Amino acid sequence: MKHRQLRVNELLKRELSIIVARELSFENALVTINQVDVTTDLKNAHVYVSVLGENKDVLAQLEEHRVPLQTQLARNVVLKYTPHLIFHLDDSIERGTRVIKILQEIEPPNDTE
Repeated sequence: MKHRQLRVNELLKRELSIIVARELSFENALVTINQVDVTTDLKNAHVYVSVLGENKDVLAQLEEHRVPLQTQLARNVVLKYTPHLIFHLDDSIERGTRVIKILQEIEPPNDTE
């Protein structure tokens, strides 16, 4: 991946995190933008979102506010194109927590004395 594309990914992630935190409120949920992957032509951005708590309709709510989010992003970030935001649920934190829990359950007790 090109250096510029990586910088754009990080910039979009940072700006979008600020905009989502300021503009949207999610009931009983903590919403975090984990990663943004912009396409090489900068026309689309895949936004990976993790949700802690009740994740009912978080993606639907983000999709519903996609146009205002893109508009705000265009004001804050100057790019040739404002990318079309495509939201995905990122459950990697949840999967990681589940793996740790399983490992703790199968770990034998430490009674070697």
